[in-house]
Amino acid sequence: MNRQEAPVRIAIGSDDVGLGLKDAIAGHLRERTGRPVRCVDVNPTGELDVPEVAQMVAESVRRGTADRGILVCGSGVGMVIAANKVPGIRAAQCHDVYTAEHARNSDDVQIIVFGSRVIGTELAKRVLEAWLAAAYQPNQRRRRRMAKLEAVERSYLRPTPRSLRRR
Repeated sequence: MNRQEAPVRIAIGSDDVGLGLKDAIAGHLRERTGRPVRCVDVNPTGELDVPEVAQMVAESVRRGTADRGILVCGSGVGMVIAANKVPGIRAAQCHDVYTAEHARNSDDVQIIVFGSRVIGTELAKRVLEAWLAAAYQPNQRRRRRMAKLEAVERSYLRPTPRSLRRR
């Protein structure tokens, strides 16, 4: 990290299955990089589940109280689906360095998602560091693709005609 840049603000959350990996990642970020981390978790009563945790982290990014988000569940699938439901959010499940770098470079992904039953702690740390170090590299093609993604999202934010609603 460039000394003149402000540290990236990170929101991190998990369900009960991902709690161990989430704690390891949060500790890594605090101890090794000095990055501030805000944790969102299931509570002892188990009232929060994947959709709520993903929404809280995604909303933190959407509102600008966090620059990036990290989500962890057993497979990663539930969290990535839930986070991508929040308008303006791009989340990607990444279990290797290439995918993590590409997610940032090409798709400006704001939230990385891990499956605690899919990736080990040390590899997750390496993948996370690669993702944090990468930056969106816009070019004409990528800007055009992002505009198309935003148009698709906007088209679904319009009210649905009553005849098309689920019964």
